[in-house]
Amino acid sequence: MGKATGFKEFERKVGNYKPELERINNFDDIYLPLNNDEIKVQASRCMDCGVPFCSYNCPLGNIIPDYNDLVYNNQWDKALEVLHTTNNFPEFTGKICPALCESGCVLGIHQKPITCKQIELAIIEKGWEKGIVKPQPPAVNTGKKIAIVGSGPSGLAAAQQLARVGHTVTVFERADAIGGCLRYGIPDYKLPQLYIDRRVNQMEEEGVFFKTNTNVGKDISVEELKNKFDVICLTGGSTTPRDLEVSGRNLSGIHFAMEFLPQANKRSVGKDVAENESITAKDKKVIVIGGGDTGSDCVGTSIRQGATDVMQLELLDAPPASRSKNQPWPVYPMILRTSTSHKEAMAKFSKDIRNYSIATKSFEGKDGKVTKINCIKLSWTTDENGRKSMQEIPGSEFQLDADLVLFAMGFLHPEHKGMLDDFGVNYDGRGNVLADSNCMTNIESVFAAGDMRRGQSLVVHAIAEGRKLAKSVDEYLMGTTYLRSSL
Repeated sequence: MGKATGFKEFERKVGNYKPELERINNFDDIYLPLNNDEIKVQASRCMDCGVPFCSYNCPLGNIIPDYNDLVYNNQWDKALEVLHTTNNFPEFTGKICPALCESGCVLGIHQKPITCKQIELAIIEKGWEKGIVKPQPPAVNTGKKIAIVGSGPSGLAAAQQLARVGHTVTVFERADAIGGCLRYGIPDYKLPQLYIDRRVNQMEEEGVFFKTNTNVGKDISVEELKNKFDVICLTGGSTTPRDLEVSGRNLSGIHFAMEFLPQANKRSVGKDVAENESITAKDKKVIVIGGGDTGSDCVGTSIRQGATDVMQLELLDAPPASRSKNQPWPVYPMILRTSTSHKEAMAKFSKDIRNYSIATKSFEGKDGKVTKINCIKLSWTTDENGRKSMQEIPGSEFQLDADLVLFAMGFLHPEHKGMLDDFGVNYDGRGNVLADSNCMTNIESVFAAGDMRRGQSLVVHAIAEGRKLAKSVDEYLMGTTYLRSSL
């Protein structure tokens, strides 16, 4: 514990952001981090609790009190070593994780919690700055070959862990670049692609092979994969989006968020998008359906592309401003959070664009293009068991103008047709790949992890899944393992 009275002396302080009306002019990183001295002060607020619920809440089990103490004592190299024992990519979580750890901070019961996320990001950025984040190639090669299908955070974490213990790892990605949702799902202003590129370069030097533009089941068959590799790891995303089957759904100008967001990321790094497939919000009235993180990303991206207006519709009612009684500490609470994109919209349009308890009834159009969206307001009730139900409010129908409608309502499960059906894997009740506690599917030597196994989730969960997968695969191949997993 670096400073016994730090939590009494100092207030919580986090990094800042560029001014809203300035940052919406480009896709550059919007975050302005604390300097090293400020980070050390924030680290001093850690109370080194007897039971560190911050670590317990973190899906990766990050050893937060230890690296806080090391940062406070100016031992940045050691702090990074401790952080890397549990997290392969702390810059990813440091940039985009909602900080589940902070909701479990004991100090947070009565005061504002530790700035775990900002300290984590500062540690890894210091490591890159000092040049101590280096490739860690294995000392020996086991002769075992592993195929990893999907290069999102789960696949990357598994690949790095397995390569470092001497296995020959090849990662297959159907897109034109490595990263999965990190590359083409999260806008560059939140996670610049530089962060992904430098990790990919590191992993290539560690011996990982990457094959892009390779769709398993089409460009390479499942049988060929089985014949060439000792183990196959399925770490693709949950990519079947939730749809809205209402009248007018087939009109032009209605798209899924993951048709829209990847194009924006490609353009931001100078890649071409076919004109006949191009989706842009420029000079359009945009309606985003879905109130989660992806919906927020659609808002921020639409504003940067020059939308004339943006509205966001959410089926559920607005969450409370503070913890409810059924979500006590240290549970990560479902409360009203205002994202950076929402603040940008407020600054640009002088209004809160979020609309809760709204159902979409139909779309209208002209010359085959969407022009209107018809909605109705909802009333939500909660029964004695905590189950919610909704009813439409009679006479509350209303209509909004729309030139572009983006569905950001989440995902159902991974795509079944093609690779997964070709493998013959079993599915669980939600349509995800069914795997046992060691991540193995019903097919011998075929494993699954990440969103493909657990369903749509956070990047921090995906990294944890990838590490668990790596440990299970190494033990399966070698009979024992030294790899560490928090799951």
